[in-house]
Amino acid sequence: MPFHPDLAKKLEPLRGLTREGLAADPEAQRLFAEFVREPAPWSVPAGVTVEDLAVEGPHGPVPVRTYRAGATSGTALLWAHGGGFAHGDLDTAEAHVVAAELAARSGAFVVSAGYRLAQDGVRHPVPIDDVDAAWRWLTERAAPGARAGLGGASAGAALALATALRARDRAGQGGRAADLLLLAYPFAHYPNPALGDELAAEMRELPPFMRFHPADIEGMVRTYVGRISDLPPDALPGAARLDGLPPTHIVLSEYDDLRASGELLERQMREAGVPVSTYLARGMPHGHLNRTPAFEEVDASLAYFAAALAAD
Repeated sequence: MPFHPDLAKKLEPLRGLTREGLAADPEAQRLFAEFVREPAPWSVPAGVTVEDLAVEGPHGPVPVRTYRAGATSGTALLWAHGGGFAHGDLDTAEAHVVAAELAARSGAFVVSAGYRLAQDGVRHPVPIDDVDAAWRWLTERAAPGARAGLGGASAGAALALATALRARDRAGQGGRAADLLLLAYPFAHYPNPALGDELAAEMRELPPFMRFHPADIEGMVRTYVGRISDLPPDALPGAARLDGLPPTHIVLSEYDDLRASGELLERQMREAGVPVSTYLARGMPHGHLNRTPAFEEVDASLAYFAAALAAD
């Protein structure tokens, strides 16, 4: 379907703008602020209790934020925000709004992981180590015995998937494997798979600052791993062995250069015998969970994940 009409209207003055142009132009920044402004205020749903904690990890304490609904379901979820491995925190909507909404909608105990970002010399596997430490804390101390899942968005989806691979491989030695995976517009492959002709034509209508061009993707990988050759399989885990993973639910953004990665990951999982389903958020760009449920497709994406969490 066409790009979301409300967003398209706000994007029209920004057409042709690059990331560099946005950074240098105050008027463009004002227009961009209007583009990202939510149509309605959002607050933590009633009955959800939020608490900031820290758990021990191999590189020091890992900040986590927990979300408990008034009525709990016996399911737990560890969630990792996106941001190209180098950006984002526990306050971004892709962390805070998503975790609070999933707790409220499913009754799950949700923990958002504030992993170390790929900045100031931090590289792979440190972000995975942090998410893995939060996973061990969740399954061994905070919610032992609970049905437990891993989830994340974009780069955070890659971290969640890599952590699930570690958990799968430890399961025979007494570790706790994940019971389900929730992956939003995952960044799982390098090089990023090519877009089909129809999607490529649609993507050309977006401003350059909203695109993931090959140089942008290469830059993210260099920032995260430090190189673009001989990548560890779990860095962009579409390259890893995927059999033995739990049922997986993938949300895709329709207008997204990384959609091809999510679609390839689905095919790889099916081939490996992993039960997998997908939901396509029509008319939405990459990162649409950084917005609130005031947008219909954000609400629908959250409902899709919440239904997976609430299922037996």
